Amino acid sequence: MLRSRPVLLLLRAVLVLAALWLLVLIGFALPGELSDGTPDAAVRLPVQLVLSLVLLSVLAVIVCIWRLLSLISRDRLFSDASRRWVDAIVWSLAIGWSLLAGFALVVTAIIFFTPEIRDPGIPMLLFGVVVLASLPLLLMIVMRGLLRQATGYRAELDEVI
Repeated sequence: MLRSRPVLLLLRAVLVLAALWLLVLIGFALPGELSDGTPDAAVRLPVQLVLSLVLLSVLAVIVCIWRLLSLISRDRLFSDASRRWVDAIVWSLAIGWSLLAGFALVVTAIIFFTPEIRDPGIPMLLFGVVVLASLPLLLMIVMRGLLRQATGYRAELDEVI
């Protein structure tokens, strides 16, 4: 069990700040930014929807991490409840990554098939963002396996004691 209460409190404070920041992005910054540069609603609305869903998946991850922290504070990290929250994190990250990758693919295709705007800069940037966004997902898949293994060891240890 993590006995460092200040670390848990600091992490919770950062999670609250991150959640508030994401809500401001979803509610104010993203619609305002897209309405300034893209007058066509046929382009603006799908972009806003996809990006908002990606940010909502990150917000879901924050909620799951909050629940895991409450399990840590009650010394119940190695339980089935924690595995469910970790699974929810993996699914949220997978959904967000899939939406982001699909969005990047569509934007790259539009840039590639439009000779007037053909530029490798934005597709390369989107490729980098998609690759970097896959790292938390892959890390959580590994962590889920480690948690499953540690939960099994904890159950065996409890039986021996």
